[in-house]
Amino acid sequence: MRDHQHNQDTRSRVRDSFRRGLDTYHDAAVAQKRIAQDLVALLQQAGAPQQLARAFEFGCGTGHLTRALVSTHDINTLLLNDLVDEAKGRVCHIAQGQCPNVEFMAGAIEQLALPNDLDLVASASTLQWVRDGRLALEHLCGALNVDGYLALSTFGTSHFHELVALGSDAAAPNYCDAETLAGWLPTGMELVALKQAPVVLEFASASQVLRHLRATGVNARSGTQWSKRMLADFDASYRSQFGEGTQLPLTYDTVWMIARKV
Repeated sequence: MRDHQHNQDTRSRVRDSFRRGLDTYHDAAVAQKRIAQDLVALLQQAGAPQQLARAFEFGCGTGHLTRALVSTHDINTLLLNDLVDEAKGRVCHIAQGQCPNVEFMAGAIEQLALPNDLDLVASASTLQWVRDGRLALEHLCGALNVDGYLALSTFGTSHFHELVALGSDAAAPNYCDAETLAGWLPTGMELVALKQAPVVLEFASASQVLRHLRATGVNARSGTQWSKRMLADFDASYRSQFGEGTQLPLTYDTVWMIARKV
């Protein structure tokens, strides 16, 4: 019961943080946009068909992956999900006109009654917020048709390593490296593509890094209240350990995976 309440509290904080950042996320999430585009490119290279009868995207947010999917695939029915129900209008607007049928369902993927007969399950930069990744993949893959594809990106254990080294707790609960993610695939799924590589952003100051985190909702679990002195000390430590010229790097340790149901 206590673990269940803890998970509910965490989801509520994550939902509230992303809801507050909804207006700023799309433009600020430059790394997530690049990651989503790379995921779709990897899906195409893996041989996924251009025409898909039914596709499901969870954690759709403001639609970076949605836009990439509908731009490259002919999808008859696109089912969209996000923890934040206010995302519906934004993301459905992207898909409508490209797909004959678009539906949205709000809620945590772990608790959602999934649609079935899916040709594609896709998600970018979301799985790290799911506490039990193995169970989630079993749940998701069970909804796929034979020859259906699973296309996921998430973040590895070196994600935001600069912030971790500096003592920040702005982190999601479930980072996993490529081999771990592949190991979560249930029986009946064939691994087609697996990749892990950094996506590095650069900022002029530590305060810009923190603004980026707030704008993208990544500080959902951080309870830090920043004073001017704390911010100055943080900036000095960041520059001392990781500064590259005048810039401060922030590393997205990205994992991409494509699998097919056999």
